[in-house]
Amino acid sequence: MKTVSAKSQEQSVLRLARRHALLRARDLVEQGLPTMTLTRLVASGKLERVARGVYSLPDRTLHEHRSLAEVAIRVPRGVVCLLTALRVHDIGTQAPHEVWLAIPNHMVAPRLDQPRLRIVRMSGTALEQGIEHRSIDGVSVAVFNAAKTVVDCFKYRNKIGLDVALEALRESWRARKVKMDDLWRYATVDRVANVMRPYLEAVTAE
Repeated sequence: MKTVSAKSQEQSVLRLARRHALLRARDLVEQGLPTMTLTRLVASGKLERVARGVYSLPDRTLHEHRSLAEVAIRVPRGVVCLLTALRVHDIGTQAPHEVWLAIPNHMVAPRLDQPRLRIVRMSGTALEQGIEHRSIDGVSVAVFNAAKTVVDCFKYRNKIGLDVALEALRESWRARKVKMDDLWRYATVDRVANVMRPYLEAVTAE
């Protein structure tokens, strides 16, 4: 039979799970609780494992972008970018099956079973500027802002297609999700100002 101590630990973990939509083993460590309690709770059906090292209450309604929170937990230096960032900002028609993630050039590519990742390597100001943080299921997720994302689409047009970049520019401009000053600034950062110039001039003339 379980000891009273074990039952008490389980109750403490469940209280913690009610405060954290996505519960991590380190959350237990910070509270002085044994991580083996997670295994017992999963076995009894009181918690479910949603990703490696990430748990949630079985009946919990989670955010539509929960996968991004899972990635942020496991790859804290990554920044959501390109097609996935377009989805976050509700720009365009792309619905990627992978999470597009920017990481530093020298970083070893993370290997996740789920969700699948599409890694893009960036460095310097291209990786550091234009980041905003969104709270998804209690997790702070780094995402490039709308203007930086649109510019990145032009920089990586060979990966995603020029048609996707043009759609992103037109839709974000019409919906007033970007400002021209910001687009020019990030175009300079990404070194695609000359590439984007005719398209920026055209969109302002429409």
